[in-house]
Amino acid sequence: MSLVNAAPPPEHPETCTGATTADAAAPTAQRGEIAVALPMRHAGVRTTALRYELQGPAGAPVVFLAGGISAHRHASASAAFAEAGWANALVAAGRALDPARHRILAFDYVGADGKLDAPIDTSDQADAIALLLDALEIDRLRAFVGYSYGAMVGLQFAARHPSRLQRLVAVSGAHKPHPYASAWRALQRRAVALGQLQCADAQGLALARQFAMLSYRTPEEFGERFDSVPEIVNGRVRCAAEDYLDAAGAQYVARTPVTAYLRLSESIDLHRIDPAAVAVQVNVVAVEGDRLVPLADSVALVEALHGRGQLRVLRSPYGHDAFLKETDRIDLILAAVLGDTGAQP
Repeated sequence: MSLVNAAPPPEHPETCTGATTADAAAPTAQRGEIAVALPMRHAGVRTTALRYELQGPAGAPVVFLAGGISAHRHASASAAFAEAGWANALVAAGRALDPARHRILAFDYVGADGKLDAPIDTSDQADAIALLLDALEIDRLRAFVGYSYGAMVGLQFAARHPSRLQRLVAVSGAHKPHPYASAWRALQRRAVALGQLQCADAQGLALARQFAMLSYRTPEEFGERFDSVPEIVNGRVRCAAEDYLDAAGAQYVARTPVTAYLRLSESIDLHRIDPAAVAVQVNVVAVEGDRLVPLADSVALVEALHGRGQLRVLRSPYGHDAFLKETDRIDLILAAVLGDTGAQP
């Protein structure tokens, strides 16, 4: 691994700050982009851009935050970047991830811009994060908080770069994908491929996303939200959930390149680590009823960590998406974990 620009990056044109000259300790938010030469497990050395966002006061302990394959560098709104982020309800004043008390670091996954059409391993993402920390002169993270795909990347980071990390929180992610979940994703990728054959890339990607939404949530939630009589529209039967699924597909297509979706979906299925290689404390959070990461897989992960893992189980009608919906409960878990790690990383 090497940085293409070895020196710490200069202030990026997007960099903004919420601090005044008289209050240097106030939270700041900055965005930047760093070019790196990244040795990839399945694709050789590739030059790629790491796009990051860092929010919080200088000198505060750093927490790396990573979500599912749709997550990106903008985790939460700030004075500098006011649009809502993907983790807006968790990275906020008064929360465990309060950007006034921590520096919250996130990045766009390698391949998220759709420009890299090659197999991407979770180990590649972990190594890219290590390069990013080098460039930002961050020696060690107070914690890595990963959800779904981010939990897989966090496990790789803990295994490959243990000296850079004090503690990992892995929510709805395990040491390997479950075969049932891999089968779901394989069918989603086939939907995209069928769309491409018909020169209907957007429609194929939208259908894949709609299939994914069914795997993220639970029958209980759909029973509560969509238990109404189907309608006949233009001679066709339309069920109550279809408006929701259509909206989910359209929103996803608007922000996701097809190649990015395919390669990051594959990356989930390529993921494997040996839990015995993880040398840091891991707080594993599982959701009862998660059909993509069954509770049994989280139990197996904790057992294989040999005393370095602790398990918390949530029961939620939101299934795999509980980390996005059960924000108060996730925040309580993070508060307990971060409260244990000490004032400095």
